[in-house]
Amino acid sequence: MIITVACDVLGEENNGTTIAAMNLINYLRSQGHTVRVLCGDKNRIGEKDFFVVPNYDLGKLLNGYVEKVGVTLAKPQKDIIETALDGADVVHIMTPFMLGRATLNVATEKNLPVTAGFHAQAENFTSHLKLQWCQPLNHFFYVYNWKHFFSRVDGIHFPTTFIKDVFESNIHEKTKGYVISNGVNDYVKKKPSKKPTEWQDKIVILTTGRFSREKSQDTLIKAINYSKYKDSIQLVLGGQGAKENYYRRLAEKLPIAPIFKFYSRKEIIDVLNACDIYVHPAEMELEGISCIEAIACGKLTICSSSKRSATKNYVVDPRCVFKNRDPKDLARVIDYWIEHPEEKRRCEKKYLASSKAFNQEECMEKMEEMIEEVVNEKKSS
Repeated sequence: MIITVACDVLGEENNGTTIAAMNLINYLRSQGHTVRVLCGDKNRIGEKDFFVVPNYDLGKLLNGYVEKVGVTLAKPQKDIIETALDGADVVHIMTPFMLGRATLNVATEKNLPVTAGFHAQAENFTSHLKLQWCQPLNHFFYVYNWKHFFSRVDGIHFPTTFIKDVFESNIHEKTKGYVISNGVNDYVKKKPSKKPTEWQDKIVILTTGRFSREKSQDTLIKAINYSKYKDSIQLVLGGQGAKENYYRRLAEKLPIAPIFKFYSRKEIIDVLNACDIYVHPAEMELEGISCIEAIACGKLTICSSSKRSATKNYVVDPRCVFKNRDPKDLARVIDYWIEHPEEKRRCEKKYLASSKAFNQEECMEKMEEMIEEVVNEKKSS
């Protein structure tokens, strides 16, 4: 098949949406499909089967903010979209933003089958306005996207049951939804790893992800100061983002200076295998690829109890959950696992066994099956 994938957000693989998009694109190509990619990533200009539209100019201030977040925002250009869809068998749209909406309009004109991914949680946007707790606004986000986008597509990909339930409860409709994890790559796995010399006598606690309000890294930084073992804890924050300067200032109070670093996809797996504990403090998380990667490496993984996050559903022991946004409770959980090494080892084995559910090849096979099913249904209708 010729499959066009539209990506409003594509750039460095430093966010879940870009990682999910590239995993799908690479898998479909490995299965012999021709995959065309619509995006705004200027670094892709000239690459085969990449159709690059301009980026939005949001002004100096907002452009700088978007750059800090580490993404690009694609500006629709109809002639490029039409070229990318000409002769295609099916279209998959990653997100319902401006490029995705324009692509859906063109696909509808051409009567092409369309699938779309649900990779955007309402709070991902309202948190930038400090209105993440405004339920009417979050509700509006879901209803608006249903009426103007998702109700018009032939199949919706939900990475978790959690977000499917959230969406359907807000729109009061049953969707034609497929729950399929984005999965983790084969190279993400437990392997022998020696701590760097400077970490040898330290308890290494890692968190990874974009530095933003909803990811709540500040809760973890504060928790280390409450830990009985703070003088021995090396905190590693893998990522980048708009809140980095604030987090650096907050972390100045820690006895051991934390490490802030953006790691490549392969580097972070080495760090995961070298760390002692992984913490995912996010209070808003649609799936949490970085959390799944920690589980795939067999790490003791601690998650927030937040009702707005899917990651609490991954824990294999209730003692791995802390009260959302409560640094003292997180410190309590961290200290418990430091003080119970044998239980920690048993728990890590359970995590490793649970990671089979996130095998990426199997997940991508299901994505391919979803796309094929939608194409066949369109042909027979």
